Amino acid sequence: MRAKLDILALVLGFLGLFGTIAATAMPMWRVSAFIGANLIVMEDLWEGLWMSCWRQANIKMQCKVYDSLLSLPPELQAARGLMVFSIVLIVISLLITGCGVQKTICLGDNIKSKNIILALGGSLYLLSFLTTLIPVSWVGHTVIRNFYNPVVVDSEKRELGAALFLGWATSGILLITGIIILFSYCKRRSKEEDPYTDTQLMPLGDVQKDSSIYLERTPSSFHKHQEYV
Repeated sequence: MRAKLDILALVLGFLGLFGTIAATAMPMWRVSAFIGANLIVMEDLWEGLWMSCWRQANIKMQCKVYDSLLSLPPELQAARGLMVFSIVLIVISLLITGCGVQKTICLGDNIKSKNIILALGGSLYLLSFLTTLIPVSWVGHTVIRNFYNPVVVDSEKRELGAALFLGWATSGILLITGIIILFSYCKRRSKEEDPYTDTQLMPLGDVQKDSSIYLERTPSSFHKHQEYV
């Protein structure tokens, strides 16, 4: 059962890694809202962490990398750094978790070291969950707030892009992965202690002492008669 949990955690970890990389690279973090005169002026507009893409009527979609990081709004600047940091965390978590799996040859039969490494990998997965959820939720909150803000003009209003939904799903996968790994660590931790403890050795000593009393030799009647003579 524990081996199946370890394999499931590794599979979910790879899914979380691919999902985080895809969400970071996708330009669809904020897309154009088809309201008001925006439908006539611009047919489609995507804004991502690294580039923006647009397409007008009868024109193929064109993408352009941002000229400067400082030109981005604060939420996209923070999202770029946090998502890259999340990818690095997931890669480290996969390597650490792979060394802590019960069937791996890493660390040999040192169960205690494997359990410590497994707990560290689960904690890093939970940290990567936060570093993925925070930027995605921040950008989503900003998009919704500006969409319902009457001060913002219609041409500057955006909607939630597909990258945000992928980021939310990926953060959920990372959370489940961390919980599974920590649960597996708790199960293995409970069986790490030596079954032969001092409390179990004490009765055995008493039994030996009692058995020695019963095995004690007593002088026979003939021996007593010889001593009397």
